[in-house]
Amino acid sequence: MQIAVLTFEGFNELDSFVAAGILNRMKTAGWAAHITSPSARVTSMNGVTVESQKPLEFAEEADAVLIGSGMLTRDIAADETLLSRIRLDPSRQLIGAQCSGTLLLAKLGLVGDLPACTDLTTRPWVIEAGVKVVDRPFIAHGNVATAGGCLASQYLAAWMIARGRSLQAAQAALHYVAPVGEKAVYVERAMAAVSPFLRSDLTASAENA
Repeated sequence: MQIAVLTFEGFNELDSFVAAGILNRMKTAGWAAHITSPSARVTSMNGVTVESQKPLEFAEEADAVLIGSGMLTRDIAADETLLSRIRLDPSRQLIGAQCSGTLLLAKLGLVGDLPACTDLTTRPWVIEAGVKVVDRPFIAHGNVATAGGCLASQYLAAWMIARGRSLQAAQAALHYVAPVGEKAVYVERAMAAVSPFLRSDLTASAENA
């Protein structure tokens, strides 16, 4: 599973790095999450500069895509040239968006009139884009998921691992990163947010395992 973690200028470190870190726990299964950007280097909202691992066009060939948020998302959403470089296909890709990344997902026409999650700051902009925003940390419709709040990154990662691998693999990845002494409750809480939106056959097979 090759995953593009879309990371733009002014990005939120928690969105890109937390999700990528959890997803890369699946390296032994052949997974790789790549920081994917429109330029060779991007600088975060807090001044952290990183080198892109993949160009923005990699999103089209990736098996899964996560769209992070950042302080310049409204500018990116208004940049038709930049948006035209992002070609996604929910019929074959798992696609997730975090916080203001949901605005980009809406501009790409991948939300429509379905309910979506975002952060409190971005909420009015996403509503203005014609999206019904729900007060939840995570929601998914088929192969497209959205999350609201920086620390909802783990929900997107867990959903992607559960869909692409198994519930057990998602739980194991979360267990590894969870705080010591709180691992069981941490995993339980995260999976409670994600499980209702997994395919029923996946859930059934995991329960019967």
